[in-house]
Amino acid sequence: MVNAHYFYFKDDGSIPNNSTLSVIYYPAVFKANPEKIEQVFNGHGWRNSWTGGVFNYHHYHSNTHEVLGVRSGSAVLRIGGDHGENFRVSTGDVVLLPAGTGHKLLESSQDFQVIGAYPEGKSHNLKTGKVEERPFVLDDIQNTPVPKTDPVFGSSGPVTEHWA
Repeated sequence: MVNAHYFYFKDDGSIPNNSTLSVIYYPAVFKANPEKIEQVFNGHGWRNSWTGGVFNYHHYHSNTHEVLGVRSGSAVLRIGGDHGENFRVSTGDVVLLPAGTGHKLLESSQDFQVIGAYPEGKSHNLKTGKVEERPFVLDDIQNTPVPKTDPVFGSSGPVTEHWA
């Protein structure tokens, strides 16, 4: 059985979040082998990967889902916009953000580093909750397809079981 936790966030008027798909949190799934995160994501079709940090302002992607795997260190991320929740993440944790889900770095250790990736290597847009973005992003979010594979478990796992 996969140890995953599911969280739903409502549209707060600025950050739309996702009304149909949950954030999926996989605690310590790569704890023993954090250096394998990118290889596993890419092997399951989650590509266009990058290594770095998380922006310290609320942002989201309306045209694709995003997975973040903590390669090193720890941090507190605010998920879901101003009215969301704080997530304390550390080495080996994975957070899967459905299209539209706001996220922001609140604090981190100096060695905090994540691997990010997108289903089928989709190029992501960057939205910050500005009023002028609003008319376009809601359709984008609703029309973003459910990925064919789970970034951690491939053909099984929370995406294929919980998002389907």
